[in-house]
Amino acid sequence: MELTVLALDGKEAGKVSLSQEIFGLEPRPDLIQRCVNWQLARRQRGTHKTKDRGEVARTGKKMHAQKGTGGARHGSQRANLFRGGGRVFGPVVRSHAIDLPKKVRALALRHALSSKAKDGGIVILDKATVSEGKTKVLAGQLDKLGWGNALIVDGQEVEANFQLAARNIPNIDVLPVQGINVYDILRRKTLVLTKTALDALEARFK
Repeated sequence: MELTVLALDGKEAGKVSLSQEIFGLEPRPDLIQRCVNWQLARRQRGTHKTKDRGEVARTGKKMHAQKGTGGARHGSQRANLFRGGGRVFGPVVRSHAIDLPKKVRALALRHALSSKAKDGGIVILDKATVSEGKTKVLAGQLDKLGWGNALIVDGQEVEANFQLAARNIPNIDVLPVQGINVYDILRRKTLVLTKTALDALEARFK
């Protein structure tokens, strides 16, 4: 697959061929879904917590006599059926993370990239650099290019001015190539790869 390389000003800056091993696979939704579920599970903080009957601040004294009152038999007021009592089977602090083999995650990333390529959602950018970190200038350039909802992936480090200019633009994410992931690829309409990022991806998977 051959794509035109664009500059931020919209001019063509050559052509580049995409590897079929990375961008030419037939996308498998099951692999992609497994990886997205794995990512979202790891993002959950798991800090939710309720108090059980051993943690609420109420007396443990028996409420009334066992027999003779005409009422039900009760002991501690910490029981869950009383107002102010503990909760039964409430959430506890825990990790929501699940396991997914590294090879499956790597394969899912290739399938996500292939899915974007198949939909025509991949754009190759010459360089992700700006002369000054002005959001208004960069937003205008991206608007002219039609990138209103995009993930921009650069090389090992994103240029500081570009990062500053892009961080306040809605629906625009900027990542270094080592941070590329399935969920962020799918949640944005356009995937913009710099030539440096493309070379790094091909070196990673070959």
